[in-house]
Amino acid sequence: MTTQSPGLFIAFEGGDGAGKSTQAAELARTLEARGMTVLRTREPGGTPIGEKLRSLVLDHGHGHIDAHTEALIFAASRAAHASQVIRPALGRGETVLTDRYIDSSVAYQGAGRSLGADAVRSINEWATSGLLPDLTVLLDVDPAVGRQRRTAEDAAEDRLESEADDFHARIREAFLNLAAARPERYLVLPAHLPVTELAARILASVDALLAASPRSPA
Repeated sequence: MTTQSPGLFIAFEGGDGAGKSTQAAELARTLEARGMTVLRTREPGGTPIGEKLRSLVLDHGHGHIDAHTEALIFAASRAAHASQVIRPALGRGETVLTDRYIDSSVAYQGAGRSLGADAVRSINEWATSGLLPDLTVLLDVDPAVGRQRRTAEDAAEDRLESEADDFHARIREAFLNLAAARPERYLVLPAHLPVTELAARILASVDALLAASPRSPA
């Protein structure tokens, strides 16, 4: 129930390997079973142009990408995503679950690339015309554990995932700082908890949001 629309907007954030996609899928199944219309999406991506930008910024083999260019590519993808996908769905009263949103840029480019949180946040709030989630679920994962999960069964890491552990440590700290600054907008959970326990805690927070501002299923 963002102030801009009747829909519900939830972002899943956290370091690589935190289990964001798994928990988004769990929540989507539960809400859909209740008769709600749920849109699951991801960043970077979510639109045709966003998917092309995702390939440019995450796939290996595109040559050196400096930090400012990287930040602007993510912001460009997010601008299309917010305008073409998220806002229309929220306007229809749907529940939007996104795997990553603005906080990822603030953490990865603002802290990880040392561009500064305020500068990166400003660019992305402009790109999205100020659209913010009703709730951000932050799955806090130790960088070493995240890497173990990502590389299980010899899975390949993308360009950002393959960065050094100190890069991922800065990202983790940045996410936690964001949540600490606005605790009313965040649900912070240890990513090592069982999938079912995480899902139950996330659902309880979503139910509290729905109870505070009830709406008809879309």
